[in-house]
Amino acid sequence: MNKKEIAEIKRRITKTKCSFTRLCGCYVDAEKQKRLTLKEAFLSLPEEEMFKYIDILRKTLSGSIGRTLINMEFPTEQETAEDGSQRFLMKLLESRLQDEELLEQFYDKIIEHYQYPENYFIILVHDAYDIPKITTDGVVNFDASEYVYDYILCSICPVKLTKPGLCYNAETNHIEDRIRDWLVQPPELGFLFPAFNDRNMDIHGLLYYSKNANDLDIGVTEHVLGCQIPLPAGSQKEAFNAIVEESLGLSCDYEVVKSLHENLHQMIAENEENPEPLSLDKNDMSKLLQKSGVEEDKIEAFESRYDETVGEKESLMAANISNQRKFEVRTPDVTVNVSPDRTDLVETRVIDGVPYLMIQINDLVEVNGIQIVSDLVSGNQQ
Repeated sequence: MNKKEIAEIKRRITKTKCSFTRLCGCYVDAEKQKRLTLKEAFLSLPEEEMFKYIDILRKTLSGSIGRTLINMEFPTEQETAEDGSQRFLMKLLESRLQDEELLEQFYDKIIEHYQYPENYFIILVHDAYDIPKITTDGVVNFDASEYVYDYILCSICPVKLTKPGLCYNAETNHIEDRIRDWLVQPPELGFLFPAFNDRNMDIHGLLYYSKNANDLDIGVTEHVLGCQIPLPAGSQKEAFNAIVEESLGLSCDYEVVKSLHENLHQMIAENEENPEPLSLDKNDMSKLLQKSGVEEDKIEAFESRYDETVGEKESLMAANISNQRKFEVRTPDVTVNVSPDRTDLVETRVIDGVPYLMIQINDLVEVNGIQIVSDLVSGNQQ
Protein backbone atom coordinates (compact mmCIF):
# COMPACT_ATOMS: atom_id res chain seq x y z
CA MET A 1 0.00 0.00 0.00
CA ASN A 2 1.17 3.51 -0.74
CA LYS A 3 0.51 6.80 1.06
CA LYS A 4 -2.62 7.62 -0.93
CA GLU A 5 -4.18 4.19 -0.37
CA ILE A 6 -3.49 4.29 3.36
CA ALA A 7 -4.90 7.82 3.57
CA GLU A 8 -8.06 6.74 1.73
CA ILE A 9 -8.82 4.04 4.29
CA LYS A 10 -7.82 6.26 7.21
CA ARG A 11 -10.23 8.98 6.03
CA ARG A 12 -13.07 6.52 6.60
CA ILE A 13 -12.17 6.09 10.27
CA THR A 14 -13.72 9.33 11.48
CA LYS A 15 -16.69 10.30 13.63
CA THR A 16 -18.85 11.07 10.58
CA LYS A 17 -17.71 8.43 8.04
CA CYS A 18 -17.02 5.41 10.22
CA SER A 19 -19.07 2.35 9.19
CA PHE A 20 -17.57 -0.54 11.16
CA THR A 21 -20.10 -3.34 11.35
CA ARG A 22 -18.59 -5.19 14.29
CA LEU A 23 -16.29 -4.61 17.26
CA CYS A 24 -14.66 -7.50 19.11
CA GLY A 25 -12.09 -7.41 21.87
CA CYS A 26 -10.15 -9.42 24.41
CA TYR A 27 -8.50 -8.07 27.57
CA VAL A 28 -5.46 -10.14 28.62
CA ASP A 29 -3.64 -9.84 31.94
CA ALA A 30 0.07 -10.21 32.69
CA GLU A 31 -0.42 -13.94 33.39
CA LYS A 32 -1.78 -14.38 29.83
CA GLN A 33 -5.30 -15.00 31.12
CA LYS A 34 -8.38 -13.67 29.32
CA ARG A 35 -10.07 -11.31 31.73
CA LEU A 36 -12.75 -10.08 29.33
CA THR A 37 -14.05 -10.66 25.80
CA LEU A 38 -16.55 -8.41 24.10
CA LYS A 39 -18.66 -8.41 20.95
CA GLU A 40 -20.54 -5.24 20.00
CA ALA A 41 -22.27 -3.57 17.09
CA PHE A 42 -19.80 -0.71 16.68
CA LEU A 43 -22.32 1.95 15.74
CA SER A 44 -24.43 1.10 18.81
CA LEU A 45 -21.66 2.10 21.22
CA PRO A 46 -22.09 5.26 23.33
CA GLU A 47 -20.75 8.19 21.31
CA GLU A 48 -17.81 9.07 23.57
CA GLU A 49 -16.76 5.43 23.78
CA MET A 50 -16.96 5.09 19.99
CA PHE A 51 -14.74 8.13 19.53
CA LYS A 52 -12.07 6.65 21.81
CA TYR A 53 -11.99 3.48 19.68
CA ILE A 54 -11.76 5.58 16.51
CA ASP A 55 -8.70 7.40 17.88
CA ILE A 56 -6.98 4.07 18.61
CA LEU A 57 -7.81 2.55 15.21
CA ARG A 58 -6.63 5.64 13.32
CA LYS A 59 -3.35 5.42 15.20
CA THR A 60 -2.90 1.89 13.83
CA LEU A 61 -2.66 3.42 10.32
CA SER A 62 -0.29 6.25 11.25
CA GLY A 63 3.37 6.85 10.58
CA SER A 64 5.54 6.39 7.51
CA ILE A 65 5.78 3.43 5.16
CA GLY A 66 8.88 1.37 5.78
CA ARG A 67 9.14 2.48 9.41
CA THR A 68 5.95 2.15 11.47
CA LEU A 69 3.85 0.87 8.54
CA ILE A 70 5.20 -2.14 6.67
CA ASN A 71 3.75 -3.91 3.65
CA MET A 72 4.00 -7.67 4.05
CA GLU A 73 3.20 -10.54 1.69
CA PHE A 74 2.19 -14.06 2.64
CA PRO A 75 4.53 -16.90 1.68
CA THR A 76 2.88 -19.36 -0.71
CA GLU A 77 2.62 -22.09 1.94
CA GLN A 78 0.54 -19.80 4.18
CA GLU A 79 -2.07 -19.57 1.40
CA THR A 80 -2.09 -23.23 0.38
CA ALA A 81 -1.76 -25.10 3.68
CA GLU A 82 -5.00 -25.90 5.49
CA ASP A 83 -3.63 -24.34 8.70
CA GLY A 84 -1.94 -21.44 6.89
CA SER A 85 -2.20 -18.00 8.48
CA GLN A 86 -3.59 -16.36 5.34
CA ARG A 87 -6.34 -18.95 5.07
CA PHE A 88 -7.19 -18.47 8.74
CA LEU A 89 -7.43 -14.68 8.33
CA MET A 90 -9.64 -15.18 5.27
CA LYS A 91 -12.04 -17.31 7.35
CA LEU A 92 -12.06 -14.62 10.03
CA LEU A 93 -12.76 -11.97 7.39
CA GLU A 94 -15.51 -13.96 5.69
CA SER A 95 -17.20 -14.55 9.05
CA ARG A 96 -17.41 -10.76 9.54
CA LEU A 97 -16.25 -11.46 13.11
CA GLN A 98 -19.45 -13.36 13.86
CA ASP A 99 -17.83 -16.78 14.45
CA GLU A 100 -17.00 -17.01 18.17
CA GLU A 101 -14.82 -20.09 17.75
CA LEU A 102 -12.63 -18.36 15.15
CA LEU A 103 -12.34 -15.29 17.39
CA GLU A 104 -11.22 -17.43 20.33
CA GLN A 105 -8.62 -19.13 18.13
CA PHE A 106 -7.36 -15.72 16.99
CA TYR A 107 -7.04 -14.46 20.58
CA ASP A 108 -5.29 -17.67 21.62
CA LYS A 109 -2.74 -17.30 18.80
CA ILE A 110 -1.86 -13.77 19.93
CA ILE A 111 -1.74 -14.71 23.61
CA GLU A 112 0.60 -17.61 22.82
CA HIS A 113 3.04 -15.67 20.67
CA TYR A 114 2.84 -11.98 21.69
CA GLN A 115 5.76 -11.46 24.04
CA TYR A 116 4.36 -8.55 26.07
CA PRO A 117 4.84 -8.95 29.86
CA GLU A 118 1.96 -6.75 31.05
CA ASN A 119 -1.78 -6.32 30.47
CA TYR A 120 -3.05 -5.58 26.98
CA PHE A 121 -6.27 -5.23 24.99
CA ILE A 122 -6.84 -6.80 21.54
CA ILE A 123 -9.28 -4.79 19.40
CA LEU A 124 -10.70 -6.19 16.17
CA VAL A 125 -13.15 -4.46 13.82
CA HIS A 126 -14.73 -5.28 10.46
CA ASP A 127 -15.78 -2.94 7.66
CA ALA A 128 -17.05 -3.13 4.07
CA TYR A 129 -16.06 -0.16 1.89
CA ASP A 130 -17.84 0.57 -1.40
CA ILE A 131 -14.87 1.85 -3.36
CA PRO A 132 -15.88 4.99 -5.29
CA LYS A 133 -14.65 5.47 -8.83
CA ILE A 134 -12.07 8.14 -9.56
CA THR A 135 -12.47 9.78 -12.96
CA THR A 136 -9.55 10.47 -15.27
CA ASP A 137 -9.46 14.09 -14.08
CA GLY A 138 -9.19 12.99 -10.43
CA VAL A 139 -12.81 13.55 -9.33
CA VAL A 140 -14.20 11.04 -6.83
CA ASN A 141 -17.60 9.68 -7.90
CA PHE A 142 -19.25 8.22 -4.79
CA ASP A 143 -22.32 7.13 -6.78
CA ALA A 144 -20.27 4.84 -9.01
CA SER A 145 -18.83 1.84 -7.18
CA GLU A 146 -17.85 -1.44 -8.82
CA TYR A 147 -15.98 -3.13 -5.97
CA VAL A 148 -16.26 -3.58 -2.21
CA TYR A 149 -13.17 -3.63 0.01
CA ASP A 150 -13.97 -6.04 2.84
CA TYR A 151 -11.38 -5.82 5.63
CA ILE A 152 -10.53 -6.30 9.29
CA LEU A 153 -8.36 -3.98 11.35
CA CYS A 154 -6.62 -5.15 14.51
CA SER A 155 -5.02 -3.03 17.25
CA ILE A 156 -3.11 -4.39 20.26
CA CYS A 157 -2.92 -1.84 23.05
CA PRO A 158 -1.09 -1.89 26.41
CA VAL A 159 -3.33 -1.42 29.45
CA LYS A 160 -1.53 0.44 32.24
CA LEU A 161 -2.47 1.57 35.70
CA THR A 162 -2.87 5.35 35.92
CA LYS A 163 -0.34 7.22 38.06
CA PRO A 164 -1.10 7.83 41.75
CA GLY A 165 -1.95 11.33 42.84
CA LEU A 166 -4.41 13.67 44.49
CA CYS A 167 -7.61 14.85 42.85
CA TYR A 168 -10.54 17.13 43.58
CA ASN A 169 -13.87 15.45 44.39
CA ALA A 170 -16.62 17.85 43.32
CA GLU A 171 -19.32 15.95 45.23
CA THR A 172 -17.54 16.19 48.58
CA ASN A 173 -15.68 19.42 47.78
CA HIS A 174 -12.52 17.78 48.99
CA ILE A 175 -8.97 16.97 47.81
CA GLU A 176 -8.43 13.24 48.12
CA ASP A 177 -6.42 10.27 46.86
CA ARG A 178 -7.23 9.56 43.23
CA ILE A 179 -8.63 6.15 42.36
CA ARG A 180 -6.18 4.43 40.03
CA ASP A 181 -7.74 2.93 36.90
CA TRP A 182 -6.52 0.55 34.19
CA LEU A 183 -6.21 2.77 31.12
CA VAL A 184 -6.06 1.53 27.51
CA GLN A 185 -3.00 3.10 25.83
CA PRO A 186 -2.36 3.84 22.12
CA PRO A 187 -1.58 0.66 20.13
CA GLU A 188 1.85 -0.92 20.17
CA LEU A 189 1.13 -2.96 17.05
CA GLY A 190 -1.65 -3.96 14.70
CA PHE A 191 -2.49 -4.90 11.13
CA LEU A 192 -4.91 -4.29 8.28
CA PHE A 193 -6.03 -7.35 6.27
CA PRO A 194 -6.24 -7.71 3.37
CA ALA A 195 -4.05 -5.01 1.87
CA PHE A 196 -5.69 -2.21 -0.13
CA ASN A 197 -3.44 -2.26 -3.21
CA ASP A 198 -4.36 -0.47 -6.44
CA ARG A 199 -7.53 0.63 -4.60
CA ASN A 200 -8.84 -2.91 -4.27
CA MET A 201 -8.56 -6.03 -2.10
CA ASP A 202 -5.23 -7.82 -2.20
CA ILE A 203 -5.67 -11.01 -0.21
CA HIS A 204 -2.00 -11.91 -0.72
CA GLY A 205 -0.74 -9.16 1.59
CA LEU A 206 -1.42 -7.03 4.65
CA LEU A 207 -0.29 -3.76 6.22
CA TYR A 208 1.52 -4.17 9.56
CA TYR A 209 1.84 -1.43 12.19
CA SER A 210 4.50 -1.20 14.90
CA LYS A 211 4.78 1.81 17.20
CA ASN A 212 8.47 1.08 17.64
CA ALA A 213 9.97 1.04 14.15
CA ASN A 214 13.12 -0.66 15.43
CA ASP A 215 11.47 -3.47 17.39
CA LEU A 216 9.07 -5.54 15.29
CA ASP A 217 7.36 -8.35 17.21
CA ILE A 218 8.64 -11.62 15.74
CA GLY A 219 6.04 -13.74 17.50
CA VAL A 220 3.07 -11.94 15.95
CA THR A 221 4.55 -11.37 12.48
CA GLU A 222 5.88 -14.88 11.95
CA HIS A 223 3.56 -17.10 14.02
CA VAL A 224 0.23 -15.25 13.98
CA LEU A 225 0.42 -13.53 10.58
CA GLY A 226 2.80 -16.02 8.98
CA CYS A 227 4.88 -13.32 7.29
CA GLN A 228 8.65 -13.04 7.17
CA ILE A 229 9.80 -10.20 9.37
CA PRO A 230 11.78 -7.57 7.42
CA LEU A 231 14.75 -5.65 8.76
CA PRO A 232 13.46 -2.89 11.09
CA ALA A 233 14.13 0.70 10.02
CA GLY A 234 17.10 1.21 12.35
CA SER A 235 18.60 -2.15 11.44
CA GLN A 236 18.38 -1.30 7.72
CA LYS A 237 20.71 1.66 8.23
CA GLU A 238 23.08 -0.37 10.39
CA ALA A 239 23.13 -3.20 7.84
CA PHE A 240 23.74 -0.84 4.91
CA ASN A 241 26.57 0.96 6.73
CA ALA A 242 28.22 -2.32 7.71
CA ILE A 243 28.01 -3.74 4.18
CA VAL A 244 29.51 -0.57 2.70
CA GLU A 245 32.38 -0.52 5.22
CA GLU A 246 33.21 -4.22 4.82
CA SER A 247 32.88 -4.28 1.02
CA LEU A 248 34.81 -1.13 0.24
CA GLY A 249 37.55 -1.61 2.81
CA LEU A 250 40.33 0.93 2.24
CA SER A 251 38.30 2.48 -0.61
CA CYS A 252 35.67 3.64 1.87
CA ASP A 253 36.96 7.20 2.09
CA TYR A 254 35.25 10.53 2.76
CA GLU A 255 34.61 11.43 -0.88
CA VAL A 256 32.93 8.12 -1.69
CA VAL A 257 30.64 8.25 1.35
CA LYS A 258 29.82 11.90 0.66
CA SER A 259 28.97 11.02 -2.94
CA LEU A 260 26.78 8.13 -1.75
CA HIS A 261 24.88 10.52 0.51
CA GLU A 262 24.44 13.16 -2.19
CA ASN A 263 23.16 10.65 -4.75
CA LEU A 264 20.73 9.10 -2.27
CA HIS A 265 19.51 12.56 -1.26
CA GLN A 266 18.89 13.42 -4.91
CA MET A 267 17.04 10.16 -5.59
CA ILE A 268 14.73 10.70 -2.60
CA ALA A 269 14.05 14.30 -3.66
CA GLU A 270 13.16 13.17 -7.20
CA ASN A 271 10.73 10.61 -5.76
CA GLU A 272 8.89 13.05 -3.45
CA GLU A 273 5.77 13.32 -5.62
CA ASN A 274 5.47 9.55 -5.93
CA PRO A 275 3.02 8.02 -3.40
CA GLU A 276 5.23 4.92 -3.36
CA PRO A 277 8.25 5.43 -1.05
CA LEU A 278 11.61 4.88 -2.69
CA SER A 279 13.03 1.41 -2.05
CA LEU A 280 16.31 0.06 -3.38
CA ASP A 281 17.03 -3.57 -4.20
CA LYS A 282 20.47 -5.08 -4.81
CA ASN A 283 20.61 -3.92 -8.45
CA ASP A 284 19.61 -0.38 -7.47
CA MET A 285 22.32 -0.39 -4.82
CA SER A 286 24.93 -1.52 -7.33
CA LYS A 287 24.01 1.32 -9.68
CA LEU A 288 24.19 3.75 -6.77
CA LEU A 289 27.69 2.58 -5.87
CA GLN A 290 28.82 2.79 -9.47
CA LYS A 291 27.48 6.35 -9.75
CA SER A 292 29.32 7.23 -6.53
CA GLY A 293 32.68 6.17 -7.93
CA VAL A 294 33.05 2.70 -6.40
CA GLU A 295 35.25 0.23 -8.31
CA GLU A 296 33.72 -2.83 -9.96
CA ASP A 297 35.38 -5.43 -7.71
CA LYS A 298 34.13 -3.58 -4.62
CA ILE A 299 30.60 -3.56 -6.06
CA GLU A 300 30.76 -7.34 -6.50
CA ALA A 301 31.86 -7.70 -2.89
CA PHE A 302 28.94 -5.46 -1.86
CA GLU A 303 26.44 -7.62 -3.77
CA SER A 304 27.71 -10.77 -2.06
CA ARG A 305 27.48 -9.22 1.41
CA TYR A 306 24.03 -7.82 0.56
CA ASP A 307 22.72 -11.32 -0.22
CA GLU A 308 24.04 -12.61 3.11
CA THR A 309 22.85 -9.71 5.28
CA VAL A 310 19.65 -8.37 3.69
CA GLY A 311 18.59 -11.07 1.26
CA GLU A 312 18.94 -11.42 -2.51
CA LYS A 313 15.35 -10.37 -3.25
CA GLU A 314 14.89 -7.94 -0.36
CA SER A 315 14.93 -4.15 -0.61
CA LEU A 316 15.91 -1.32 1.72
CA MET A 317 13.91 1.88 2.13
CA ALA A 318 15.98 4.85 0.95
CA ALA A 319 14.64 7.04 3.76
CA ASN A 320 15.83 4.49 6.32
CA ILE A 321 19.45 4.40 5.15
CA SER A 322 19.95 8.11 4.47
CA ASN A 323 19.48 10.92 7.00
CA GLN A 324 17.57 13.63 5.14
CA ARG A 325 17.94 16.19 7.92
CA LYS A 326 21.71 16.34 8.30
CA PHE A 327 25.06 15.20 6.95
CA GLU A 328 27.13 14.17 9.95
CA VAL A 329 30.91 13.85 10.24
CA ARG A 330 32.06 12.45 13.57
CA THR A 331 35.42 11.82 15.24
CA PRO A 332 35.99 10.67 18.85
CA ASP A 333 36.21 14.31 19.94
CA VAL A 334 34.33 16.37 17.33
CA THR A 335 30.95 16.09 15.59
CA VAL A 336 30.06 18.28 12.60
CA ASN A 337 26.47 18.49 11.29
CA VAL A 338 25.95 19.98 7.84
CA SER A 339 22.77 20.72 5.90
CA PRO A 340 22.27 17.75 3.51
CA ASP A 341 22.28 20.00 0.46
CA ARG A 342 25.50 21.83 1.46
CA THR A 343 27.99 19.00 1.70
CA ASP A 344 30.18 21.06 -0.62
CA LEU A 345 31.15 23.19 2.41
CA VAL A 346 33.15 20.31 3.91
CA GLU A 347 36.26 18.67 2.50
CA THR A 348 39.32 16.77 3.71
CA ARG A 349 42.93 17.82 3.26
CA VAL A 350 46.35 16.67 4.34
CA ILE A 351 48.58 19.50 5.58
CA ASP A 352 52.18 18.74 6.57
CA GLY A 353 51.29 15.07 6.67
CA VAL A 354 48.34 15.60 9.05
CA PRO A 355 44.74 14.95 7.85
CA TYR A 356 42.29 17.78 8.45
CA LEU A 357 38.57 18.32 8.02
CA MET A 358 38.11 21.69 6.31
CA ILE A 359 34.84 23.66 6.71
CA GLN A 360 34.14 26.66 4.55
CA ILE A 361 32.99 29.62 6.72
CA ASN A 362 30.34 32.07 5.55
CA ASP A 363 29.57 35.52 6.94
CA LEU A 364 27.97 34.32 10.18
CA VAL A 365 29.74 32.30 12.87
CA GLU A 366 28.35 31.56 16.34
CA VAL A 367 30.18 29.97 19.26
CA ASN A 368 27.90 28.62 21.98
CA GLY A 369 25.12 30.84 20.61
CA ILE A 370 27.27 33.98 20.56
CA GLN A 371 27.91 35.63 17.21
CA ILE A 372 31.62 36.32 16.81
CA VAL A 373 33.73 38.59 14.65
CA SER A 374 36.40 36.59 12.86
CA ASP A 375 39.36 37.69 10.80
CA LEU A 376 38.75 34.62 8.65
CA VAL A 377 35.13 35.65 8.05
CA SER A 378 36.05 39.24 7.17
CA GLY A 379 38.94 38.08 5.03
CA ASN A 380 41.57 39.95 7.08
CA GLN A 381 44.06 37.24 7.74
CA GLN A 382 47.00 38.07 9.99
